[in-house]
Amino acid sequence: MELSLATRAVAEHAVLEVGGEVDVYTAPRLRERLNELIDGGARSIVVDLNRVDFLDSTGLGVLVGAHRRLRPLGGRCVLACDKEPLLKIFRITALDQVFPLYPSVEAATDQSGPTA
Repeated sequence: MELSLATRAVAEHAVLEVGGEVDVYTAPRLRERLNELIDGGARSIVVDLNRVDFLDSTGLGVLVGAHRRLRPLGGRCVLACDKEPLLKIFRITALDQVFPLYPSVEAATDQSGPTA
């Protein structure tokens, strides 16, 4: 399956909508797009994973890499995901303790929104 990436702005947030499969073959494209956003000045990135069908350890590594790049810049990377199989991956790897997880982009961009 292909990887689809689309970027849009919601208030002060850069929203990266990801679709398809994020694996060893497609993760470099995701890394490149996240780096472009960070290099372009984005400091609040919401990665929308609600259309992702598969996420492997390479994809997780890309997300962690973006998080690590943003922290010293005073930025943050949050995830929008309501798919239980993906949420389970974040819980098993304890990355739910690293990334704020929200059920939707709307919740992630609303500062008063609850976490998933």
